[in-house]
Amino acid sequence: MKRWIMISLLTGAAMTVFAQVGEISISAGQSKFRNNVLGSADGVEYKVESDFRLGFRFTFNNDRFYGHEIGYAYNHGSFKAETTPPQSVGMPVHQGMYNFLMYGTREGSPVRPFVTGGGHFSTFYPPGASVFSGNGVTKFGYNYGGGIKARVTSMFLIRLDLRNYITAKPFGDSFRDQKGMLNQLEVSAGLALAF
Repeated sequence: MKRWIMISLLTGAAMTVFAQVGEISISAGQSKFRNNVLGSADGVEYKVESDFRLGFRFTFNNDRFYGHEIGYAYNHGSFKAETTPPQSVGMPVHQGMYNFLMYGTREGSPVRPFVTGGGHFSTFYPPGASVFSGNGVTKFGYNYGGGIKARVTSMFLIRLDLRNYITAKPFGDSFRDQKGMLNQLEVSAGLALAF
């Protein structure tokens, strides 16, 4: 019994010395695609669109001014054909990401503005395909942005994020004249639990 108490005390002391802090957050907001024309086929132009976004992030602050973040986001999207009238069907976009964070104030400050950059993948599920069907098209990209975190209580923070995701366009084999990269702008607000 004494050995377990000693191990617990040493582990607690080590965690206090290194002051490593984590956060788990959930956020919701708007997601808008720009340069969203995928291409054309048979004289019809096709686009990808998005509206709301739901995201989860785990942040590990290993320094007073730096941190790392991994996350997942669901984007409610649609696949739109520019016909008369326009036709649209649901097409969700799932994203996984890693970001490096650089804070403007030190760990423990009540308000912490930050800038961020990192890599991500976006998986587009064609109309009629389920997440479990294995028919998703995954494209990789990079993202950058910034935000602010504000401590509400000793355990809870609110956060605001503004990020731009640059991704290769999906379904390139299906269309002629596909040009450029897909730009996705995220504007979100969330609640984080600090530990």
